[in-house]
Amino acid sequence: MDSIGFDDINPSEMTDVLEINITKTTDSKLPEVDMDNIAFGRAYSDHMFIADYEDGEWKNSRIIPYRNLSISPANAALHYAQSIFEGLKAYRTQDGDIATFRADENARRMRSSAIRMCMPAVPEELFLEAIYELVNLDRDWVPSTDGSSLYIRPFQFAMDPYIGIRPAQKYTFMVISGPVGQYYTEPVKVKIETEYARAMPGGVGAAKTAGNYAAALYPAKRAQDEGYHQLIWTDAHTHKYIEESGTMNIMFVIDGMLVTPQTSDTILAGITRASAIELAKDWGMIVEERRIKVTEIIEAMEQGRLQEAFGIGTAATVSQISVINHEGIDYELPSGESCEISNKLLKSLTDIRLGRVPDKFGWMHKI
Repeated sequence: MDSIGFDDINPSEMTDVLEINITKTTDSKLPEVDMDNIAFGRAYSDHMFIADYEDGEWKNSRIIPYRNLSISPANAALHYAQSIFEGLKAYRTQDGDIATFRADENARRMRSSAIRMCMPAVPEELFLEAIYELVNLDRDWVPSTDGSSLYIRPFQFAMDPYIGIRPAQKYTFMVISGPVGQYYTEPVKVKIETEYARAMPGGVGAAKTAGNYAAALYPAKRAQDEGYHQLIWTDAHTHKYIEESGTMNIMFVIDGMLVTPQTSDTILAGITRASAIELAKDWGMIVEERRIKVTEIIEAMEQGRLQEAFGIGTAATVSQISVINHEGIDYELPSGESCEISNKLLKSLTDIRLGRVPDKFGWMHKI
């Protein structure tokens, strides 16, 4: 979404909303959670952040105990899907500190999503302050077991009780969080999708909007019923070019080079993806961001030149791909300790996030 400028935000949206009222819970659910066995997306921390957009400004910033919402049956987001979100993580470092990873990039991407979905952008300062205050309040929820973290979900949705197709006038911005383990606990099997499309040029594929994921559920479920974890999406017009996987961007190591589809208006600009590219270049590795033909990947697998394939994203982190299916044929790929690049990327990202090595890129923010 490089064509959308962050300078397009209306200055009136920068209303001072950083006075956050905090109401603490009197009944923490933390003792009920087994931090040594954390399922992804099942447990949620004690508090949540909420801010309201009304009369052209963000207001009423507050942190309250986590609870269900009450909305109108005519809520515009339920009917017309004006809803966007982000995903990022906080980590407990080896020194016991709490730190978030590249939250400023999530703030910027959410602003781009808001512009594309005709929603008022959340000011970056409000986005970050909401996360930092919430994580600090629920810092005991940040796990310390290997492979675990605190998953943070900022999201924004329309609040008008109005059934009519137009941009809403009222919105809610929220942040919730919860401890998570690994999204994938084993190398993943994926299927190249040649019938359905995730996104098309001119659409909303580069926005992190709820509708993208709803549209992907049916074809993904078909693949899962066949024994695959996820799909590799291809371009909507020809199905000849690789785009991304259902829960992550995708990368290949071909002839020693790191190759990944270039971002566009049909591919989400992943923050972990960008971090991996920066790391690989820092190591002196050749990185190619370009259009990748499905036939190129098939030929590279058949000729033994595709050394690794892996997904990369906030939830998935670095997930090795052990099988790629195309038109009924399973191509098995190396996985495990033999995969030098994906393992090195995972270790490097983990070491930075946990404070084991200096953060020379300035990606971490201590809370």
